[in-house]
Amino acid sequence: MDPNEHILTRAELQELHAKFREIKHSINNTFAVIMALSELGQRNPAHLEKLAKAVLQRTPEVVQQMSNFGDMLGAKLKGETTPPSNPLSGVFPPKP
Repeated sequence: MDPNEHILTRAELQELHAKFREIKHSINNTFAVIMALSELGQRNPAHLEKLAKAVLQRTPEVVQQMSNFGDMLGAKLKGETTPPSNPLSGVFPPKP
């Protein structure tokens, strides 16, 4: 191991872990909504439109969250001390 190589501190690892848990919770919530609407759609086809809207709305959010986390992790591994500012600001309009 190179002595000049940056090693993540415990605080940085805790920050990454907290962000990972937040993203994991958000993704699990998204999939729970999609699965529930899918089951409802099997019983009542009127729910299939809600399912399609949910998938179209939430899938890009999941992809963006994963991409932002990857960027944040990559920045930490490169030794950058300043993580990206609010990663979703300006990407998605506010939810009604």
